[in-house]
Order: sequence, then C-alpha cells, then structure tokens
Amino acid sequence: MKKTDNYSLENLDMVDLKLLRILQNNAKLTTKEIAARVNLSPTPVYERIRRFEKEGLIEKYTAIVNAEKVGKKLTVFCNITLKEHTKEIGNKFVKDIVSLKEVVECYNISGDYDFLLKIMVDDMKHYQSFVINELGSVKNIGSAHSTFVIGVIKHSYTVPI
Repeated sequence: MKKTDNYSLENLDMVDLKLLRILQNNAKLTTKEIAARVNLSPTPVYERIRRFEKEGLIEKYTAIVNAEKVGKKLTVFCNITLKEHTKEIGNKFVKDIVSLKEVVECYNISGDYDFLLKIMVDDMKHYQSFVINELGSVKNIGSAHSTFVIGVIKHSYTVPI
C-alpha cells in the first residue's frame, strides 16, 4: 500500500478493516491475540498496526474514563454564535475555547450557530459558574444556547468502518 494522507475504504483490505475494528473495540489486546482473531501471524499484524500509526489512521491510544464515576455528572451541548466573523477573532475564540478543560469537544458548524461545544461538569451549579467565569470571559460570543443531556441513548467512540 502506498503512503497517502487521504485513506479511504478502497485503500484498506478486509484484514486491515478487521484489525481496525478489533483495535477500536479493545486496543489493549496483544499482537498475538489480535493475530489469532485475524488468522495471521503476529509479525504481519504488528507491521500493519505500525503502518496504521505511521499513516495516521490510528491517531492515538487512550483510556475511556467513566465520567460519572469521576464526578462529571452533567453533559451540556452549547451552541455558540459569534458577534463578528474575522480570521483573527475566530482564531482567538478557538484558542480560548481549547484552553477550557470543561470543553471536551468543539465543532465549527454550519447553520444558525457557529460552534457546538460539548461541556462536562459536576452539576448545574458548576455549569453556572463555568458560564459566568469561564465562557463569559471569552470575547466575541454573541449568544450561547445550552441543551442539557438528561439521558444517553447511544454513545460510541468508534468510527463506523
């Protein structure tokens, strides 16, 4: 397979796809365990995984922490509209948002809003403090519309492949 920054499903064979699915489900498996699941020896499995990492298909490995067990019991989706839209203002907004630990995801979106933030906090009182003291200090926010998660129906970290 040639090196490319634009991978697509066409660039991956069935073994590659199976390997990626296995790793998304449990990246702590040993190469030997993964090899047994794809009917290959450990060496080619190891080489494929290293290629995925080198080519950027696998960005990083991480542990998924149970938010509730570490006190983050409230998840909020916050739609943000900026007052002005210039390159400098947009870059400053992004820099400020990235620095806020409560903001766990930020998307630049189309439609009625400019950004969608996923925020995780302890409770409503923590969110109120966050809005006043942290989000309120970010310049150029025209409006913020918060939606509170009351129950999670489906949540996944995997990419459908």
